[in-house]
Amino acid sequence: MTTRMDAPRSSTPGLGAAGADDDGLDRDGDDRRGGKGRGAGARRKLLSDEVVAKIDYKNPQILRSFVTDRGKMIPRRISGASARQQRVISTAVRRARMLALLPFSVTGD
Repeated sequence: MTTRMDAPRSSTPGLGAAGADDDGLDRDGDDRRGGKGRGAGARRKLLSDEVVAKIDYKNPQILRSFVTDRGKMIPRRISGASARQQRVISTAVRRARMLALLPFSVTGD
């Protein structure tokens, strides 16, 4: 008696020759791992100690480099800051916002 587990494997029915040479793409041409993939974007270098020492809520010129034009903080995976540096940056940005040195958001003109 042959069970389903003992049955010999055959190629997937209905695919024909296309199923034989599997290149890791689905029928739409996308990678099977999910998403369209963005590639390896340009990652910024880690922040130097001089820049980290200058990060202060009273210095909005430096803090603007860590805030987008819409007023959002840039995440550390993009800015390249370490976890400790990102905590210092976010604290300084919040303090600068409370003193109106940086905007909370940008009004839509």
